[in-house]
Amino acid sequence: MRARIAAVMMTVAGIAGLAAGPAMAATASSETGTVACASVLNRPCISQQADGEGIVGVAQVTADAAQLTIVKVEVRTQAAWGSPWETVASATTVRLGSAKAVTPRVVTTDLRIVCATAGPALDAAKQITTCTSPF
Repeated sequence: MRARIAAVMMTVAGIAGLAAGPAMAATASSETGTVACASVLNRPCISQQADGEGIVGVAQVTADAAQLTIVKVEVRTQAAWGSPWETVASATTVRLGSAKAVTPRVVTTDLRIVCATAGPALDAAKQITTCTSPF
């Protein structure tokens, strides 16, 4: 019975992971500012790159070459559980076609998340925002 419950839980977790999309499944490569992720048009792909010197937020978006595209990435911190998230670093890129933005390095021991908004620069209703899980 326990094995069946465990199998069901793993299946549900797998489905939830797939439903979260490539933005939540992004993996960082070893080169600073580079994100390896699946390309989904106008959906930001985000990652955080942490080392002993701090954390960098990276976001990129794949778009049609003729589209004016915006990508904004933020590193947010939370000083205490339940307190508001505060943006401590951000970067924005606007250009034709695909775009990438990288935040300045942040050094903190507070709880952190990385959020990104991306899509057509001239149509805010079509821009998509996504965040990592707190870490």
